[in-house]
Amino acid sequence: MRSFHDMEQTWLLFDDYINGYIVSNMSLSTLDPETERAAQIDYLASHLLSRTVLLVQLLVKQVRSDEISRSEASVLNILSDGPRRITELAELAGLAQPTMTLLIKRLEERGYVTRKRLPEDGRVVMITIARRGRSVLKAFRARVLAALRTDLAGLSDHELAALCAATDTLGSFLDELQAGAGK
Repeated sequence: MRSFHDMEQTWLLFDDYINGYIVSNMSLSTLDPETERAAQIDYLASHLLSRTVLLVQLLVKQVRSDEISRSEASVLNILSDGPRRITELAELAGLAQPTMTLLIKRLEERGYVTRKRLPEDGRVVMITIARRGRSVLKAFRARVLAALRTDLAGLSDHELAALCAATDTLGSFLDELQAGAGK
């Protein structure tokens, strides 16, 4: 099994995120700051999501479990914030509603979630994570974090510092997006 560090040839370092592939392959002295910034924005918009998805996929592949799949973990993670309707779960997880219905049925059979009808509207079914589901999700997260720590330990000090800075920047960016979404 290949680790995150072994995938280094397919991953660009954080410096490439900052400078952008396009910008780093041009003479920076010929770019005005506005053009350089636009190139960086284009690069991030084109690559950031696919790289984060790849990171998650590689980590989940490393900790593959018979107990819980990536899709199931995703649904349990969403439910850890509170009960949801199946339609909401499907939308948040990016799955079709019939697929989500089958997934919830499987999770319910294993005791990971419960279904409850709303007293004020019996047509509405809310899905809640069960104690067993929380336990399985916690163990899954712990395995993913352990795999990530192992992979990160293989990076150089410079690479670790760059990823720390990127993580802080991404956190601030997400905070701004969430604050804007609440308006």
